[in-house]
Amino acid sequence: MQVKKILTYVAIAFVAFYLFTKPAQAAEAVNGVFDGIIRGADQLAVFFTRVLT
Repeated sequence: MQVKKILTYVAIAFVAFYLFTKPAQAAEAVNGVFDGIIRGADQLAVFFTRVLT
């Protein structure tokens, strides 16, 4: 369990460092993630629409 906690802190530190040193690139990365989630949700909606019709 200690390794998991340490890796979590390292990941948080990396994200904070990235946000402070390259905010524009961090914003683009977040937008990319949200775009991917939205695309996936749209594809699921299409799938279920076609299955149910």
